Amino acid sequence: MNKEKIAEDFRKIQDHICKELEQEDGKATFHEDLWSRPEGGGGRTRIIQDGNIIAKGGVAFSAVEGPTPKKILEKLQLDDADFFATGVSIVIHPKSPMVPIIHMNIRYFEMSNGVRWFGGGIDLTPHYVDEADARYFHQAVKDTCDQFDTSYYPKFKKWADDYFFIKHRNETRGIGGIFFDRLSADDEAEMIQIFEFAKAIGYLFPTVYRHFMKKNSVIAYGEKEKQWQALRRGRYVEFNLVWDAGTKFGLDTNGRTESILMSMPPIANWQYMHEPELNSREAHTLSLLKKGIDWV
Repeated sequence: MNKEKIAEDFRKIQDHICKELEQEDGKATFHEDLWSRPEGGGGRTRIIQDGNIIAKGGVAFSAVEGPTPKKILEKLQLDDADFFATGVSIVIHPKSPMVPIIHMNIRYFEMSNGVRWFGGGIDLTPHYVDEADARYFHQAVKDTCDQFDTSYYPKFKKWADDYFFIKHRNETRGIGGIFFDRLSADDEAEMIQIFEFAKAIGYLFPTVYRHFMKKNSVIAYGEKEKQWQALRRGRYVEFNLVWDAGTKFGLDTNGRTESILMSMPPIANWQYMHEPELNSREAHTLSLLKKGIDWV
């Protein structure tokens, strides 16, 4: 297993996901933007928008390398060495407030001194939390994790609960999923299994999201639901700009700003001191945006 093989497999996952999303949306297609990084490497950012179901989405692949920035060395407590990083990152914002926002990321990082690891995650951010949908999503993620290691789901689910938490709001970004980082092994066979696990999460993404696109896009909604969607998108923006490590890593490594910020929704809103009506669907959703819920 080498970095070229990993990057090539990640490119194939990007291709597969784009094809699946286009088929389910039925209208919009991805537009590709190839870019290069002056210090080394580059990527291909693919954007889809104004579809039947998808308002805006991005599926980005990158493979960048060069001297490791001092900020990254200090943050990760690493010795000075060159780095290589490759990954696929996805965020989809739907038109309908009844279809959830979804994010997935898989990545590989290595240094010329032998340090190497995989990271990633997948999480769901419904505008309205449907408990049956939450159970479906978490069961699909757990089933995928269990194919590799039965300890993965409970460990990585807690990690996601802690990671996808908007501290200044005291609420989770959504209903969570899994998150993992610095997953590595000295044994090559074990490292290959970790690679296969990361790829399995990548291929799981279009399966679960096509389910939600098909099922939830036909649910009726009105202006009240659209206004709530805009407020929940605002929370998404807050997390990504204030707390997300991937955003900070990309900016700290002189990544491509447009690609890094592709996760932003097309329209979001902030309303001063907004409080949902008592016993409303909006209030019910807020009551479920907390850590530690056992969805399976």
